[in-house]
Amino acid sequence: MKYDWIDEYLLAKKGTEKNLQPEWNWLRYCLGGKMYAAVCMDGEGRPVYITLKLEPGEGEFLRGQHEDIIPGYYMNKEHWNSVKAEGAVPNDLLREMLDKSYSLILKGFSRKKQKELLGEGE
Repeated sequence: MKYDWIDEYLLAKKGTEKNLQPEWNWLRYCLGGKMYAAVCMDGEGRPVYITLKLEPGEGEFLRGQHEDIIPGYYMNKEHWNSVKAEGAVPNDLLREMLDKSYSLILKGFSRKKQKELLGEGE
């Protein structure tokens, strides 16, 4: 996979847990039990897509700008987007997209839960 930095980058985010969804052969990155990113693999275990959540308008805009960003693979096409693992999306853009996905999921929790997930005291 072109983006070999993803695992280390995502695991450095506070509260992130990684698991394998064996039925789909996806490595999922979750916050509070909710997925914010996944590396979708083929039958041989090779990454095919990196799937993440964005605001609908932003996802649509980016799909129009980059042929290697497509509607979310096996996900809600309005909110989820997939980046081809061997594509030409710049590293900085993919990092920004992953950061936004993490933030969107985090914002969905109560303030109390957000503090807990981020390891912040009362």
